[in-house]
Parts: sequence; structure tokens; C-alpha cells
Amino acid sequence: MNKYLYIILATISMFVATSCIEDGFTTSSNDVLAFSCDTVAFDTVITTQGTTTKQFVVYNNSKKQVKISSIKVSGVSDAKFYINVDGMKGREFHDVELRGHDSLYVFVEGFIDELKKDYPMEFTDYIEFVTNGVTQKVTLNAWGQDVIRFSGDTLWNDTQFYASRPYLIYDTLVVAPGATLDVEAGTKLLFHKGGAIKVYGKMNAIGTMDKPITFRGDRLDKVVSDIEFEIMSGQWGGVVFGVGSYGNHWEYVDVSGSEFGVQVSSSNPAKESLYMLNCLLHNSSGSVFTVWNAGVTAFGTVFSEAADGVVYLYGGKTHFAHCTLANYYLFKVVETPLINVFNIDDPNCPPIKADLNNCIFYGLTSDINAGDLTGTDIYLRNCLLKSKGTDDAYFINIVWDSDPKFYTERDKYLFDYRVKDESAAIARGDKALVPDKARYDRYGNDRLAESAPTIGAYVYIPQPAESIISRRLK
Repeated sequence: MNKYLYIILATISMFVATSCIEDGFTTSSNDVLAFSCDTVAFDTVITTQGTTTKQFVVYNNSKKQVKISSIKVSGVSDAKFYINVDGMKGREFHDVELRGHDSLYVFVEGFIDELKKDYPMEFTDYIEFVTNGVTQKVTLNAWGQDVIRFSGDTLWNDTQFYASRPYLIYDTLVVAPGATLDVEAGTKLLFHKGGAIKVYGKMNAIGTMDKPITFRGDRLDKVVSDIEFEIMSGQWGGVVFGVGSYGNHWEYVDVSGSEFGVQVSSSNPAKESLYMLNCLLHNSSGSVFTVWNAGVTAFGTVFSEAADGVVYLYGGKTHFAHCTLANYYLFKVVETPLINVFNIDDPNCPPIKADLNNCIFYGLTSDINAGDLTGTDIYLRNCLLKSKGTDDAYFINIVWDSDPKFYTERDKYLFDYRVKDESAAIARGDKALVPDKARYDRYGNDRLAESAPTIGAYVYIPQPAESIISRRLK
């Protein structure tokens, strides 16, 4: 190669290298760090269990490298926060180099010891970065909450759950035959992955409008931004009422994020196994409610969001009044109808009997699996259906092929089954089909104050959309 050409190429290579990489360090106090956030928040943390891992990004916007002389957790709170920098876990790091216009990921996790308190406590700490003599901080924030733990336990005697602390259930909690579990209004039951309750005795869970009872997974953080983990189905098993369990009573109970929802089995459907008033059963990776040859009653209850059909009735005796069955499930294209009714192929099981009155059946899939109910003991009265059809002896005063106009906005993760001003469900119900116990909806609104009741779980209240105080998956 020509020696002059070699010198020219070498010079160009050196020029390119030095122009792309600035090897020098800046020591100017003006050259400090930038951060992707100023606060890392962990929401509510169950004590002694540890947090999820959060992350944020540290930026060097200078052309030159900076040397971060210190990165450390300040340790001003009793929470134990740990950081991971360049693959190393600890609470303090020194002389971390960050090249010009480059970035660094910092991972954060924490642990809070038992508080020995019923109420949650707030913990605030800081990660301090010292660069060129300048100290900068990223805030760490978490709320710690003590819980009462059960792991594979059986309740052999009558037991009371109180609202003072949440209950965390691992594996399966069993209510033995002859025992009664009474759950106080406002109580929260949290379930670890695979956790469930099986009731062979009896459960009374009586919440109120202001103090509902909650059954949900134990992930209390957010999926992203302000989207709570509650939208994720399959976080825990579900609730099973076994054969021989009768007289169970639920009011204002919210069951969400399960694998199989609530299942009820019985050998005698003439006896009521489960009564539900103003409950919410939603967001399951299977169905939200399944009945096998059992007697069940549901008034003012919402059954929604399931990867499979929302409700399955295999035989039994069912009375639904002012219920809403809807399916706008997020994580799968659902092809199964909202409600599925079947007789059990067993001579010892009587044919299914179902009265479905003043109810809404609407969503992204079809409404009912049985288009012809001739010869059955299944009756739909004053219901709103997505299907096209005509009334007969089994479909009575039906609002066919109509949209209830929910406030639900699936793409915004908002599931609110109250109805808008233009809803076809307004004033289409029958007052004679309103049970005394179902007179008031979950928000305390009177169905009998309307000229004719609104079909579905909620009384229609005229108001603009922006004034609706909506809750996700409600």
C-alpha cells in the first residue's frame, strides 16, 4: 500500500474514533445526571414478603464521561431498599463511570419487616447520586401492610374474619363441614398464586355499599402507570362451595382476578346453596360463576370478564334478578356465549330450572347457548339480549338486538356497567319482577323510584359521562 495513503487512512481512522468517543471526564458541577423519574413508588407492600422489582434510568447528557463518585440508599427509613447497578446488588456503589450521551439502568427492590400494626404505614427513602460534587436524589416510597396468613389450613370451628387487617391465603383454606366462616364488612382476602377457599361448612360474607368485601390476588402493585394488577386474571384459584354446603350468604362481595371464579356444587338444588346480593364476580381466566345441580340466587350482581363463558349452569335451580352478564375480556378472543345452560346427564339430577328476570346479556360474544328453550324450565323475562329474535313462552318481553350502552371503555381498561342516557335498558324492566331484597342497587339507588326499572344491575341515573366516578372492572 502506498505509504501516503496508509498515513491518510490512519489519520482518518483516528479522527473518526476520537470524534465518536469522548474519553475525557468532565468535572464541571454543571454536568450532572438526569433521571427518567423522580420517585420510585411501590404502592402497598405486604410485610415480610418483599416488593416487586422496579427500575429507572440514569442519563448522562454531557458529551464527556462522568464519574459518579457515589450511589447509595440513604437509609433514613426502616424499610430495607436495595439497588442493582451494572448487575451488582447492594446499597452503596462508588466510582461508577457513565460515558457521554449514555444511560444506566438502576433496579430497586425492598423489604419491610412486620409492623405489628393493623393500619398501613408509609416509608420514604432516597437514592443519593454524587457527581462532580453535586448530590441528586431519587425518592423511594412504599406503604407497608401487615396481614394475617393462612397456608393450607382448615377451619374446624366457627371463625370470624375482621376488617382490621387483610388476610393472605396460600394454598387452600378449607371451611370444614359444620363450621361457619363469618367475614366482616370491609375485609380484604388476598390470595397468593394458586390460593383458594373451599367451603364444606358455611360462609357468610356480608359487606355494605361503603365497606365491600374483597377477594383478589396478593399483587397490590400496578402493571404499568396507573393500571392496577386487578385487571390481570389467573392470579389465584377461586372459591368453591362443595357438596353439602348450604345457606351461604354474600352481600357486596367483589371477586376478581381468579382462575375459575366461584363454583357451587350440591346434591339437593331444592335447598339454597348460595345467595348473592349486589356482588361483583369478574375477570377470570376461566369462567366467573359455575353451578352444578345447586340452588343459587343472585340479585343486583355483575358477572363479567372471563376467558371462557361468564356463567355456566349445569342443572340446579337458579334465580337471577337485575343482574348484568357482560364480557369484554382483555387477553383472549372469547367465542363462548355469556351464559351456558345444560341439563346434567344423570337420572338422580332433576332438569335445570332457571328464572332470569330484568337482566342484561351483552358483550363481545353471543349471549346464550340455547336458542330454543322449548320443553325446558328456563325463562327469561324483561331481559336485554344482544341476539335478534322474537318472544315466545320462554323469552318474555325481551329487548332484542339492543345495546345497553355501558360506560365501559375496554381500550382504557375501564369496566363500568352502569348505563348511559341512550341505553335501551332504561325503563324496560318489570316492577313485579323486582324482589324486595333487590330494591336498591349497589350504589343505593331505588329501582322502584323509576316509572319502570332499568334492566340490569344498576339503576339508571341521568348524568354526563365525565361526572361518572368509575372504578376499573366494576
